Amino acid sequence: MIPDYNPDYLETFIEEDLCGGDVTAAIIPEPVRAEAEVITREAMVLCGQPWFNAVFKKLSAEIRIDWLAAEGASVAANATLCKLTGPARPLLTGERTALNWLQTLSATATIARRYSEAVAGTGCKVLDTRKTLPGLRRAQKYAVACGGCYNHRLGLYDGVLIKENHIMAAGSIGAAIRTARQLSGVPVEVEVESLAQLAEAIAAKPDRIMLDNFSLEDLRTAVETAGGRVELEASGNIGLENIREIAETGVDFISIGALTKNIKAVDLSMRIKLVHFDD
Repeated sequence: MIPDYNPDYLETFIEEDLCGGDVTAAIIPEPVRAEAEVITREAMVLCGQPWFNAVFKKLSAEIRIDWLAAEGASVAANATLCKLTGPARPLLTGERTALNWLQTLSATATIARRYSEAVAGTGCKVLDTRKTLPGLRRAQKYAVACGGCYNHRLGLYDGVLIKENHIMAAGSIGAAIRTARQLSGVPVEVEVESLAQLAEAIAAKPDRIMLDNFSLEDLRTAVETAGGRVELEASGNIGLENIREIAETGVDFISIGALTKNIKAVDLSMRIKLVHFDD
């Protein structure tokens, strides 16, 4: 996925802080230049460099950023992530907006890495959901991929996902799937809540079936029943404590809303290390 960090998109986030001017940075004489570094206080997966860079580029073309860790790399606590040099005013103005991006996307990538490692070797892929922070859908889904997991549909336009309410309104699982096939050329997935519904869904030939809150025993039965004829995705009440045993049932995918919904921002800090005046 291509990161969505174009200047027009970032303008909204920068202006959220500025609203026309930084009255605190104005106390710094304009000729002052500074050197700074960003440090992580906890172990993390680094993600968000493109957004971090673009914030400072938008504020000043004179700011230089030297990264000491690669995008997607695992970083130990108390490590220095990058060093910045340039005019002090824009460095201070962009600090919080840039760190907000970095701490949020790194948090998403970090939890994604944990889930990815939890199912390693099973052949099962961990998917995100649409339970993202408002306005950050594409950015968080990029971070999920950066952490080693996979993206489900981006929105309501690039994949059909027929859930309980859709089935009720359409009349039946079969009717919903048939209509979806007629109306769109995108992949069609249907959610089922029982083995009986699974049989009905398989007969209607969707591209994928989501098994909602199935027990381990029923997941194994579902895999055996499907027999490789359709992709299977497990969902509901799945966390790091039980994802491995669910993956080992043989399902193809597991979707986890917590990848983007329940994140805790990584503890980052930017510190000015040296200031000097332009000659």
